[in-house]
Amino acid sequence: MGYTEASLEVLREVGDELADATVATLFERGEVGKFNTLMRYVSTAGAPLPDGLPDVARDYLQATSLPPAWVDWGEMEKARLFFIDNNVHISTALSFASMPACYVVPHVAKLLSATHSLKYPSKRMAETGQFTVYLMQPDAFEAGSRFIPAAQKVRLLHAAIRHHLARENRWDTAGLGVPICQEDMIGGQMFFSLLVLDSLHRLGIHMSEEGANAYFYAWRVVGAMLGIDQDAVPRTLEDARRFLDLYMIRHMGPSQEGAHLTRQLIDLYEEVVPGTFFDPIVSALIRYLIGDTCADWLDVPKTAWDTVVKAVPHLLGVLETIEDRSPLGAWALDRLGHLTTVLELSSLTRGRVMHYAVPEHLKKDYGVSDTVPRTRRWTPPVATVTA
Repeated sequence: MGYTEASLEVLREVGDELADATVATLFERGEVGKFNTLMRYVSTAGAPLPDGLPDVARDYLQATSLPPAWVDWGEMEKARLFFIDNNVHISTALSFASMPACYVVPHVAKLLSATHSLKYPSKRMAETGQFTVYLMQPDAFEAGSRFIPAAQKVRLLHAAIRHHLARENRWDTAGLGVPICQEDMIGGQMFFSLLVLDSLHRLGIHMSEEGANAYFYAWRVVGAMLGIDQDAVPRTLEDARRFLDLYMIRHMGPSQEGAHLTRQLIDLYEEVVPGTFFDPIVSALIRYLIGDTCADWLDVPKTAWDTVVKAVPHLLGVLETIEDRSPLGAWALDRLGHLTTVLELSSLTRGRVMHYAVPEHLKKDYGVSDTVPRTRRWTPPVATVTA
């Protein structure tokens, strides 16, 4: 699949027709509060929808209650096993590469700021972590699972942000396109799939081509359930690379919001890391995984740990050797990985369940300015040849 400046510009003008229409109707009828209250009781797939749920919401939930008909369940099982085998490494990549990559796209950083509570800055990471854990459960798409309701709510959350920014004239649609447009949603899918795989490679994690393709495939399924146009989304890792390279060249750059969100991320994980001695490893991991240019744009501090972190692939290689040579060691490491992921998620959520509610309004002090200027476009440096 070929991607060009022109084709990505078209994607900037498109949101999510079904979710946008649902949210618009909920606001027009003053039913958002009622919807949020009732939907707190809808957390598992197949559960009866509560009495009194607005008709437009009921229609939306029924229309989006099943995964795409084209899903290959064999690939999804391979993806789940890949996640189990690499859960700690994937969590590390999501936290210290995928989220900072979002922040290095200025208009995305502004959008993410719109959903951050100043009193609960870990909300975005908690939602992302919980969503991924739900996805990788063996019964993720079966009755009783939590993934499908979470995907349905996240899709409406995105539509609500589009609704607020457009209604309040707080977004330069002419210059920036539709907020949370198809291009940005595909970009996000690439951050959570391709960029994670890139980060695992940088960490020295040995992956089979089959496992990597399956993990990427699982996020294609996620994208479909979040309203991403399947005619536009990359189908292969090669297409994904072409899309992500062009997307980042088009949009990446420094911003005040990106630096602020990164500071919140660093502070959050420094609280999670026991004591203070290892605190600098958080900044060092981010810098190692996203590179110095992006890290500088995000004001990631340089620390003495920047050199130490480069030894991480060697340490992980030792652990992989133990895993390969000892079934008991493999079981112990998988179990430790699971417990570490659960502990991290528990720390991020602070024991809460994320409900992905439709926001009834966006506070200006959440970080979205009244106008969002188009950022200076980044251009790669021109290589010079010396004699």
